[in-house]
Amino acid sequence: MTKVTDWRHHFHQYPELSNREYKTQESIVEALTEMGLEPNTEFGITGVTAFIRGQNPGPLIALRADIDGLPVTEKLNLPFSSKVKTTYQGNEVGVMHACGHDAHIAVLLGVASFLSRNTDKLNGDILLIFQPAEEGAPEGEEGGAELMLKEGLFEIEKPDAIFGLHVSNFKKWSNLDKTWTNNGFS
Repeated sequence: MTKVTDWRHHFHQYPELSNREYKTQESIVEALTEMGLEPNTEFGITGVTAFIRGQNPGPLIALRADIDGLPVTEKLNLPFSSKVKTTYQGNEVGVMHACGHDAHIAVLLGVASFLSRNTDKLNGDILLIFQPAEEGAPEGEEGGAELMLKEGLFEIEKPDAIFGLHVSNFKKWSNLDKTWTNNGFS
């Protein structure tokens, strides 16, 4: 559980916008490699996939997490708050995981860690999909699930089912100052 929290804090502290998730991709690849998996970075510019092969027959199930941040300035003062700034549509903005993608990545890595250690109990295979640009590709670019599929993600093996997740991290949007605030949750 501590590792999942550490991952979440890391990804929260260092968010990247759609199709620019290069350091996020590196961190995911590193974590999957440490688990003994073989990450693939061929789909979706900064996407990552990996298979966990069960030792028993069964279906191929895909598990998906989105990995991009939003052009939002974080106003929290936590040890892992985002201080990232970038240029977005010609303006300098903060970047933040304001809708839980940091948690999505961390949870999927936690699931991958557990399943990769228990393949003897796994009936079937798991395809891990870390999808970039879920919030939309930058203007004039392709991205997200559509690009991953266009580039042949399911031509290798098509899953029998796909599961994604979305968490609510209890953040509140302020129209007054265009910021997200945390309601006491980390």
